Amino acid sequence: MAKQRKFYVVWNGRNPGIYTDWAGCKAQIENFPEARYKSFESEEQAEEAFSCESKNYIGKRRLPSGVKKVASDSKPQLEALAVDAACSGNPGKMEYRGVYVRTGAEVFHAGPFQQGTNNIGEFLALVHGLAYLKKYGYEHPIYSDSVNAISWVRQKKCKTKLVPNAKNAVLFDMIGRAEAWLATNSYTTKIMKWETSIWGEIPADFGRK
Repeated sequence: MAKQRKFYVVWNGRNPGIYTDWAGCKAQIENFPEARYKSFESEEQAEEAFSCESKNYIGKRRLPSGVKKVASDSKPQLEALAVDAACSGNPGKMEYRGVYVRTGAEVFHAGPFQQGTNNIGEFLALVHGLAYLKKYGYEHPIYSDSVNAISWVRQKKCKTKLVPNAKNAVLFDMIGRAEAWLATNSYTTKIMKWETSIWGEIPADFGRK
């Protein structure tokens, strides 16, 4: 019987990210001070873990699947930016925006773009939000309800499977610029997962479900 494949999350290492073999993981954490890493049985578990803080998985028993990581009576921070995307079709017309959580006021909006996906929109929205907060010197955290987008941003790579074509050329140009921004900029903004099951739809939601 073939050995089950594992996925390795590196929170603190030379290049934080998700690795599909031990050799790749080891290269990131060997002799690295205070390395933080853990293996998971599925890619979905690894992506979820990478979108959270390592302390949720290291040093304590991992929460069973389906158990929320925040208290049911918790509340989101109001002094924060929330981002979200909407897409009609997959691929289809995609747009994204960021709003101020306390008031719901729209801070930025981009699109619609042809032949996009929701995951791409969520990724671009997060990077746009990070760049906006850094440009204007805001210390607010940023919320996203997309585990994939949070994972991609932390890996500094948009891992879409969408094939480039003439209609989505603008989007792929934006992806390239977003990845370049992540590669050349540092930031202190805290990226947090919006807990939809507890707090309802994220304030930046387009309301088209």
